[in-house]
Amino acid sequence: MRIIVDANVLVSAIILDSKRMDELFECIFAKHTLVIASYTVTELIEVAEEKFPDRLDVVEKSLERMPYELARTPDEIEPDLYDVRDPDDYPVLYTAVKAEVDVLVTGDKDLLAVKIKSPEILMPSEFLERYA
Repeated sequence: MRIIVDANVLVSAIILDSKRMDELFECIFAKHTLVIASYTVTELIEVAEEKFPDRLDVVEKSLERMPYELARTPDEIEPDLYDVRDPDDYPVLYTAVKAEVDVLVTGDKDLLAVKIKSPEILMPSEFLERYA
């Protein structure tokens, strides 16, 4: 399966060094294809610069070494296709749909509330319960 993750999952894995996220990424790398939206890469770097400037080098090195498919977030995004409360979450969902991924893994409750046929939207723990 092709699995896209959002910025909060990457922050937890790369910057906060979460063991649970390590387990998630080990599962994805072993059995699936990791997809990251270009919007998410930008968001991750901005979060690192603002909140964790001492970890920016770790973020950049991780992105260089991590095996993933980059899904380009379009410059022009069709509005109002999905009911997402936080407008900053919309580009991630839009990219996931356009890239035809199977699962979107997020820690964001706003994305979890979206009713959509595909991709399946799961918390990291739900993904591990179903697919690990």
